[in-house]
Amino acid sequence: MQQSRKRTSVVPGILIGLVALLLGGTAQAAPGEAARREIAGLIGALDGSSCRFQRNGSWHDAAEARAHLQRKYDYLLRKDKVDTAEQFIERAASQSSMSGKPYRIACPGQPEQTAAVWFTARLAALRQRTP
Repeated sequence: MQQSRKRTSVVPGILIGLVALLLGGTAQAAPGEAARREIAGLIGALDGSSCRFQRNGSWHDAAEARAHLQRKYDYLLRKDKVDTAEQFIERAASQSSMSGKPYRIACPGQPEQTAAVWFTARLAALRQRTP
């Protein structure tokens, strides 16, 4: 009888521990205000540019690219998978989530390059301008 009582008192403790572990392992902070501004600046860098954006072998204009990246960012926010501008570049702006193919950007007067390189350069420029 004493063993039965021990078991029933241990079970709630184990359940509470498992719930805490599961919740603690998945909870992440949302991007801070500075990161949100940087990500908005990166997405906005496509606005008004004459750059073209290659995704899965097809070229898209800047407006289409911007809309696509905004959708990916919104998805990552809902899933708590982006906290920094670097994570945005890595998880949304560098490659296709479906095929894994890298995105490419071609801007007039500049050599074609991977989107990861292009967005990383934009991020560095944003940070130089922001005190």
